[in-house]
Amino acid sequence: QVQLVESGGGLVQAGGFLRLSCAASGRTFSTYAMGWFRQAPGKEREFVAAISWGGGSITYADSVKGRFTISRDKVKNTVYLQMNSLKPEDTAVYYCATETYGLGSPRPRDYDYWGQGTQVTVSS
Repeated sequence: QVQLVESGGGLVQAGGFLRLSCAASGRTFSTYAMGWFRQAPGKEREFVAAISWGGGSITYADSVKGRFTISRDKVKNTVYLQMNSLKPEDTAVYYCATETYGLGSPRPRDYDYWGQGTQVTVSS
């Protein structure tokens, strides 16, 4: 079992920044890749970014490339999503998830544990 708790969401103006955190507990943190996904009202859950268990493989959705940065701290069992130059279209609930022994798949179905989500709202 893995428990994931996201934090750091909030309301920000366009062009601003936020840093999301996802604290993991339970199973050994280093044995799974971590992903960030988001879901806006009425839309499908979509991939944002992922980092492999070793940290050597990082992928981003085209829509956030160059603006968002994913990182992980194995000592703190925490993964971060630094979001800069935020746009109104980034507004969504953001979720972190684990992919056992994965490299950071962009497909939600490859992930086995999910956090409860944190709301990010970007005003224009």
